[in-house]
Amino acid sequence: MGYLRSLLKASIAASLLAAAAGAQGAAVRPDYAAREDYIRAPMPPGFQVVATEVQGPVYADPNGHTLYRWPVGAQRNGDAGEQKGKPSCDSKIYTDNASLMSPYPGGLTLPELETRKSCVDLWLPVYATADDKPVGKWSTVDRPDGKKQWAYDGFALYRSVLDKEPGDVLGGIARGGRGVGGDGGTHREPITPPPNTPPGVAVVQTNNGRMLVTSDTKFSIYAWDKDGADKSNCGVGCEDLWKPVIAPQTAQPQGEWNIIERSPGVKQWTYRKHPLYTHADDKRPRGLEGSDVPGWHNVYTQLAPKPPATFTTRDTSSGIVLADARGHTIYTYTCTDDALDQQDCSVPDAPQEYRLAICSGGSQAACMQAFPYVIAKPGDKSGNRTWSVIDIDPKTGHSATPGQADALHVWAYRGRPIYTFSGDEHPGDTMADGYGEHRGSRNGFNAFWLRDDFFSRGG
Repeated sequence: MGYLRSLLKASIAASLLAAAAGAQGAAVRPDYAAREDYIRAPMPPGFQVVATEVQGPVYADPNGHTLYRWPVGAQRNGDAGEQKGKPSCDSKIYTDNASLMSPYPGGLTLPELETRKSCVDLWLPVYATADDKPVGKWSTVDRPDGKKQWAYDGFALYRSVLDKEPGDVLGGIARGGRGVGGDGGTHREPITPPPNTPPGVAVVQTNNGRMLVTSDTKFSIYAWDKDGADKSNCGVGCEDLWKPVIAPQTAQPQGEWNIIERSPGVKQWTYRKHPLYTHADDKRPRGLEGSDVPGWHNVYTQLAPKPPATFTTRDTSSGIVLADARGHTIYTYTCTDDALDQQDCSVPDAPQEYRLAICSGGSQAACMQAFPYVIAKPGDKSGNRTWSVIDIDPKTGHSATPGQADALHVWAYRGRPIYTFSGDEHPGDTMADGYGEHRGSRNGFNAFWLRDDFFSRGG
């Protein structure tokens, strides 16, 4: 496992292919400043595309604030979210749950009603005027209150009150795997322009970055250190395991994508001058097995922001996790309440009763014993906005008040505190992964996986 860990560290650091990487045999260099390109399309006046650290390019309002939608998702006992052309996020403050997520019956009183906000208090509708005209996928829809609201691809658009600066995506990210639909709640997601990839290639979201995959099977795409700039050195023997990503005969270079001719009539895509391949031995979509082979790397349009410098990685029985300075696994907390407006309860200013019920039976002190916050040292900074230091009231779990003397300074990922687990006795233990309701997808804790494809966990 130490061998795999060292290879993964090298892959994570190097898989974002720099356009300037050149001579045959040169190692692929890391480039954390590179950003994902996108396909330009008409937008209404004032709207724009902004670069983000975790989601790539997103559509934004005139002030640069990310735009979100709330697509309908099926729960076992009903539906939540919005259908096309039918915005339902309103000013009503719900007082009980809706029984959308079994096994809870409807009518249970929601916590902290005295401070509960309405849907539109948390999700600000992007209003349109009567004179605004449809442009491409952009249109206007009528709200129940009679006002007009901008929509994209038919879904009404909102801004999150969590986002403070252009490029923030604290309201939600596009997700895959656990925590999507089902009994995990219906999440808001940013709207994004199509990535500038050729036919047959797609981009998927991972904890390591925005990764290239085949668009039909979602199998990973790789590059090789021993190739040259727009030159493949993978020939006889090599091609048995590494299949070139073939470009159609009519394909044309576009943006960072170029085409080389492997043999007469056989064309191959390159990205940032690196020829691209799939791995014949990959067993599942979004896998990382090919990066175990020395010199081969998964390919990212942009890498995820670097975690705090004191954090480490650790091998586990299921993969590789992010860990604190002691080697203890880092956990994130996910929570969506069961009201009709499906509010996010993973942020500090949301009700903490859900978290306390899962980790301690209702006691903040006991919860901090079971799932301690990851404490930041004085002066700690991350160098990006994805990882930050926030102040927590140790008595409640809510955000501390300004200047609060006993405030805990804790590390946060996307504005949400991160934790370790007291039941993890040794570095690399992940005893609390999936701890909570529906394996932690509705209300619970999950390990911060950098790699989880060893046992078919999805990559």
